Amino acid sequence: MYEITEKQELAHTVYLYKIKAPLIAKKRRAGQFVVLRMNEHGERIPLTIVDSDEKAGTITIIVQEVGKSTAILGDMGAGDSILDVVGPLGKPTHIENFGVAVCVGGGIGTAPVLPIAKALKAAGNKVISIIGARTKGLLILEKEMKEASDELWVTTDDGSCGHHGFVTQVLQNFINEGMKIGCVVGIGPVPMMRAVANTTRPYKLLTVVSLNPIMVDGTGMCGSCRVTIGRKNQFVCVDGPEFNGHEVDFDELIMRNRSYIKEEKSAMEEFTYHEGDKCYERCDK
Repeated sequence: MYEITEKQELAHTVYLYKIKAPLIAKKRRAGQFVVLRMNEHGERIPLTIVDSDEKAGTITIIVQEVGKSTAILGDMGAGDSILDVVGPLGKPTHIENFGVAVCVGGGIGTAPVLPIAKALKAAGNKVISIIGARTKGLLILEKEMKEASDELWVTTDDGSCGHHGFVTQVLQNFINEGMKIGCVVGIGPVPMMRAVANTTRPYKLLTVVSLNPIMVDGTGMCGSCRVTIGRKNQFVCVDGPEFNGHEVDFDELIMRNRSYIKEEKSAMEEFTYHEGDKCYERCDK
């Protein structure tokens, strides 16, 4: 069992957890993830390791409630325990001095961008970060990203904070200004990562994305996280999670991520809560 030592609410249905996992805290590197299972009947869910404290023996993850398993985790707090935490999994981010590194985080994607920005800055890069969300209330880790970056730009779809528009518009402005960019890291919803790759493709800028397909075992055996990279099959859990964004078949990724929409909706309907004058009960509690 892995104890939750701390929980913070970062935004609506978005939580930061610190979990006691000394061996993982000692070995993890930027870009790697863990697979959690809340109980013996639960599904396995992959989550990026955002940070770690080797002295305290803890790892930090950030979770958004989007389905039954993350809703179960959302009900947990400090003092509760998670049955399984497996990791660190996946290949660490390739870190070198690229000169100027632009880190782009969309929504909850800012969480996996943070450790990469820290590692790139530690390697001597000038780190320029762009983070975005639909609205100001959904922005996360703004203070932490500012500390990890030489420059931080904030965007919101509705203009409630920072630039009124998308992260790709700020990125395009940098390119138009002739900024010499060594690499771009883009992590967020699949459409956003595809937009980042499409923005940089005409200029042949090295662009790294972190993929989030359906995943089960996390060791390359089940094949559920198969993606097509440069017309070749790859498995995100062992070959990734990071790939050259210009080589990713995003259409296939989107299609495969929709494979269990019906089942996911049904599971969440059985484990739901309502606000106002409706029922508060969650069926599994």
